[in-house]
Amino acid sequence: MTANLNSLNGKKHIHFIGIGGSGMYPLAQILHSRGFYLTGSDNNETETLDAVRKMGIPVFLGQRKENIKGADLIVYSAAIMSDNEELIAAKESGALVLERSALLGMVSASFDNAICISGTHGKTTVSSMLTQIFMEAERDPAVVIGGKLDIIGGSGRVGKSEDFICEACEYVDTFLKLSPDVSVILNIDFDHMEYFKTKERLIGSFAKFSENASRLVIYNGDDEKTIEAVEKIAENKKVSFGYNSSNKYFPENIDLSSPINPKFSLFSENKKLFDITLSVPGEHNIINAVCAAAVALECGISPNAIISALKNFKGAHRRFEILGTVGGVTIADDYAHHPAELKVTLETAKKLGFNRVIAVFQPFTFSRTSMLLNEFADALSIADKTVLSAIMGSREKNTFGIKSADLAEKIPECVHFETFEEIKDFCLKFAEKGDLIITLGCGDIYKAARLMLLYQQ
Repeated sequence: MTANLNSLNGKKHIHFIGIGGSGMYPLAQILHSRGFYLTGSDNNETETLDAVRKMGIPVFLGQRKENIKGADLIVYSAAIMSDNEELIAAKESGALVLERSALLGMVSASFDNAICISGTHGKTTVSSMLTQIFMEAERDPAVVIGGKLDIIGGSGRVGKSEDFICEACEYVDTFLKLSPDVSVILNIDFDHMEYFKTKERLIGSFAKFSENASRLVIYNGDDEKTIEAVEKIAENKKVSFGYNSSNKYFPENIDLSSPINPKFSLFSENKKLFDITLSVPGEHNIINAVCAAAVALECGISPNAIISALKNFKGAHRRFEILGTVGGVTIADDYAHHPAELKVTLETAKKLGFNRVIAVFQPFTFSRTSMLLNEFADALSIADKTVLSAIMGSREKNTFGIKSADLAEKIPECVHFETFEEIKDFCLKFAEKGDLIITLGCGDIYKAARLMLLYQQ
């Protein structure tokens, strides 16, 4: 299993390259709370950098080789490119250099109840629901999630108990560095196939993740690939959830009469446990809540805390987040970036009573856009109008020769623009009172939504 944080006790100065990232900041919080001296760097001023500075951690704006001076451990995020001068200097310095996921693995190994939530879709929502539940149950968890959650004021918290809640991302097998006591698998879909290459390798990685659980595997018993991934796990070590009554935990009496407040009864082994009312829209959040309730019950949390927390949960930021209105047009933002996520989000949006749904999508990575081009087109065609930005390449070079225009050609009456300013101008001219404009993607497309909101100021 992964070494824990005790192996770092000889380190006097830890430096974070990209300390403002949503995955880096919570780790900095945890190490700072344990007495390590930290410094960090980032390229852009953000609210997170302000929070880092308020902790007393020196931050360098701009990534330069001199920033690492004096550090005997240097941590970097996967978003840092290999030609980054600060990262190059780190690797030449003789100091220990760790990618973020390796440090997260050490953190997870330092808790007696590490709950690691994996899956192609829903990780942030389920992790956030669980955080809300554990907080209301006064379990005081440490948390590392991929989105901002109001109840913890960000994407992570330190905590003083042995409970640790974190997202477990399958990208390049980073979740295999974790030391879960409870492994959760929400679903397995074809994503990151530029790395996994085959279905067998993809499922095999999730199988290893489930095998790493020291105590329990909680999995989606309705998902064929997930069932295959956990088939070698001992029956007394796994717990299923899903819509089907053959699962240990499942919903009945589903009531979608209020699209923004789904209701259902939670059942276990054909016995009703309790009723749940949600404050987040969409039928997909029912199964997210079933999973969160199942994990909480298996960890000894009372039904009352679960019922209260799930009703109080208003969603993580960038998960169908209503940002405001401009001239009677509602502006929302969502992190959906895979065709399956887009389909669920847009189908939910279409049921909320808006006149039209205008989807503004930023494709993320050239490989995913190229490999799933037809699937993206099908999902985005659900909207009444689709607007595309340029593809955000992130960690990739465009060896695929793909561009947004190729996707736009496959979507009826789709338009595409290079800049967020152009997107803002088009959307506000096209949209009418009663419409919904929803920005979609895991990059920085939310900035286009903010530009639209600024228009009224």
